[in-house]
Amino acid sequence: MLRVLAVDDEKPLLEELLYLLRSDPRISSAEGAGDATEALRRITRALESGPEGCDAIDVVFLDIQMAGLTGLDIARLLAGFARPPLIVFVTAHEGFAVQAFDLKAVDYVLKPVRPERLAEAVRRAREALGRSDSVPAPHLPDPPAPPGPGPRRTPDPLTPAGPETASALPDRTPDQIAVELGGVTRFVAIADIAYVEAQGDYARLHTDEGSHLVRIPLSTLEERWAARGFVRIHRRHLVALGRIDELRLDAGTTSVRVGAAELQVSRRHARELRDLLMRHATG
Repeated sequence: MLRVLAVDDEKPLLEELLYLLRSDPRISSAEGAGDATEALRRITRALESGPEGCDAIDVVFLDIQMAGLTGLDIARLLAGFARPPLIVFVTAHEGFAVQAFDLKAVDYVLKPVRPERLAEAVRRAREALGRSDSVPAPHLPDPPAPPGPGPRRTPDPLTPAGPETASALPDRTPDQIAVELGGVTRFVAIADIAYVEAQGDYARLHTDEGSHLVRIPLSTLEERWAARGFVRIHRRHLVALGRIDELRLDAGTTSVRVGAAELQVSRRHARELRDLLMRHATG
C-alpha cells in the first residue's frame, strides 16, 4: 500500500486528484499540499520519520507550475537526499517532460487527469518500489455507448476533458452538459445551473445539489449560453437571469442573491443587468 502526497496550488484540481488517489485500493493514505512551502514542510517531516515511520511518504504527485518554487525545483531539492520519495509529475504542460525524467521521475501525467492514466502511474510507482500489484487497480467504468445504433458522435470541441468534465464525450443533448468525476460521466441539465464561477482555465457550475468543475473558460460558456438567459455580472461570474432572487444596491456597490450565494456585480455590468432584470420581470 502506498502513502502519497499530492501537491497543486489550484485547489479544485488538488481536490480532484486526491479524490482519485483515495479511490485507489493500492493507496493507504493520500494527503494534499496547496503550495511548495507546505509540500516541503510535509516532505521534511516524512524524511525525518524514515521509510517506516508514521509520517513516511512513498510517492509525491507533483504539479510543475506553481507560485514560488516550481515542482521541478522541489524535485531537485529532493534529489539531494539519500532516500527521497518517488516523484510523479502531474501537469498541463508537455514541455517539461525531458527535465522531469532527468530528475528520475517515475511518470509524467498530463492534465486533465484521466483515472485510467493515474492508475497506471500508481502501478509504475509500485513497480519502482518493488511491490507487486496483487492489490487490484480501481475499477474504471467503460464509457457510455452513444445513443442509437449509429456510429459514435464526434466530441464537442467546446467541452474538452477536465477534472469533472466529459472526456471524449459530447453533451448528450443541447439542454445538458456532460461532467465527469472519478471516471463516472453525468449529464447536468443546463436549466439546473444557477450560476457559474471562473476558476482559472476552468469553470465551476453551481446547482442546488452541488457543483461541478469543467475545463471550459467562462467566456466560452457566456457565448454558448447567452440565448438561455445566462448573463455576465463580473469577470468571475455568469448567472442565470431567472435564478436571481434579489438585486441589492449598497453604498455604490451592486450585488445579487442567487439562492444562498451573494455575488458581486461589477460596475461595468451593473446597468445592463438592471435593464435585463426589468425586462425579464415585465415579460
